[in-house]
Amino acid sequence: MTACYQHNAGVAADSRPRLRAGLRLRLLGILLAAPLFAVTGLLGGFLWFALQVASQQTAALNGAADGIVALTGGASRISDAVELLASGRGQRLLITGVAPTVSTTELARLVPERQHWFGCCVDLGYNALNTIGNAVETRQWALDRGFHSLLVVTSSYHMPRALLEISHRLPGVALIPFPVVPGERRAAPWWSHAGSARLLVSEYLKYIVAKARIGFEEPTRPTETAYRSRAKI
Repeated sequence: MTACYQHNAGVAADSRPRLRAGLRLRLLGILLAAPLFAVTGLLGGFLWFALQVASQQTAALNGAADGIVALTGGASRISDAVELLASGRGQRLLITGVAPTVSTTELARLVPERQHWFGCCVDLGYNALNTIGNAVETRQWALDRGFHSLLVVTSSYHMPRALLEISHRLPGVALIPFPVVPGERRAAPWWSHAGSARLLVSEYLKYIVAKARIGFEEPTRPTETAYRSRAKI
């Protein structure tokens, strides 16, 4: 009886090192696989992001909106937004992220044939320093005017993050993208140009950070605070 017990105890003792070795191997396998899964996820997400940007570039604009918002960062964004305003695509235009030293007169010179629109239907926002600030200014402006739909004008690569930030602060407002594509990048795909590829990767990483940050934030509640444009002609 005693001999049998000692034999079983010996077998159990011998199996423990094997169990520990098996667990260590599994843990090592998980640790080695984790970076591979992370890289695969990032690559898959980037391809999705690139497809989103490409699909917006070729999408046709149908209908109009209550208002138009242009995020500064390129002269063509402003000129395209003013053309949308002049063609009746929106009632008013907000240009958000304007430098404090820039006046309405200076911006109007970008579209000389449409200068008169700046006197009646264009508002300038001077407080935004980044895309988050653009979204805050846009929210204030849209709520003050009771707009329920907006045409968003910015560069194609910047559009996903701009829509993400604005929709987070205006959950009840319909957003219609109007992506602006620089002329030198219209013909060639992004992967054929090193500068375009770097720009797209950088914007994708910023999009991931914004998505993660917004996931921890509470939805913005409406406010009655009035928006005041500091535009001077």
